[in-house]
Amino acid sequence: MLSSSPTIHRPCAEEILDLALQDVSFAYPDGTKVLRNVDLGIARGESIALLGANGSGKSTLLKLLDGLVVPTSGQMHAFGGIISNHELRDERLAAAFRRRIGFVFQNSDAQLFSSTVREEIAFGPLQLALPTHEIDVRIAEIAAMLAITNLLDRPPYRLSGGEKRKVAIASVLVSNPTVVLLDEPTSGLDPRSRQWLIETLVALSNAGKTIIVATHDLEAAPRMAKRAIVLAEDGSIAADASVDAALADHGLLARVNLIHDHVHWHGSVCHSHPHHHGPDHEHTHQP
Repeated sequence: MLSSSPTIHRPCAEEILDLALQDVSFAYPDGTKVLRNVDLGIARGESIALLGANGSGKSTLLKLLDGLVVPTSGQMHAFGGIISNHELRDERLAAAFRRRIGFVFQNSDAQLFSSTVREEIAFGPLQLALPTHEIDVRIAEIAAMLAITNLLDRPPYRLSGGEKRKVAIASVLVSNPTVVLLDEPTSGLDPRSRQWLIETLVALSNAGKTIIVATHDLEAAPRMAKRAIVLAEDGSIAADASVDAALADHGLLARVNLIHDHVHWHGSVCHSHPHHHGPDHEHTHQP
């Protein structure tokens, strides 16, 4: 169990680090501190699940890794260089960084803005100034891979939730990023779309992509990732271990507010078991 003897994952010296955080903390302009003293190395080709309660900093950590925000203190390294406001103001350095990272947001509606799916998928390659022919080939290939060819001429706002998620993923993968970040990707999906998403992430991982998934979906986590970074409610790292080891430590999961003991009464007998509360979970308790 992690509670008694923590198993800490450290990338081997010979592994290539895509991303690394050194003593990173982050606070929003109003002073709200979200991440505290985070040390983290992410090796090329790893699949990682970011686990933690609402407000623990999972989404903020993804934004840091994507360069949408920069550390309040500490340093972030990406692909061998430091990432700070100075580097991100340099158009050449910023472009080189951003073409290697793709971010699939939790809310697909916030990510999709073009008139058609085809235009949506083309947006990233256009920013890379790729030739028109190559963009057309990439769109055709990614649409076939994700089985959305029949959606290319439809407006994104008229798609189902699962279809929007596929288009959002296509708009990221079409630029062939090294690292793919996903925020709560299974949230709100029907069972078929959820299974498709998990299988897609496994295929991307097998193809050598670095996959980092922020999720409350403890059931899907072992299928989407091999390593778990567990955030405490104060934004510090509570554990860094294999997904299986982290999920087996109910004491750890209870401390970070990912599960609680669910109490049942059978006549005069009371018993409890660990109970997972995700963002889509609701239940009622009988008196």
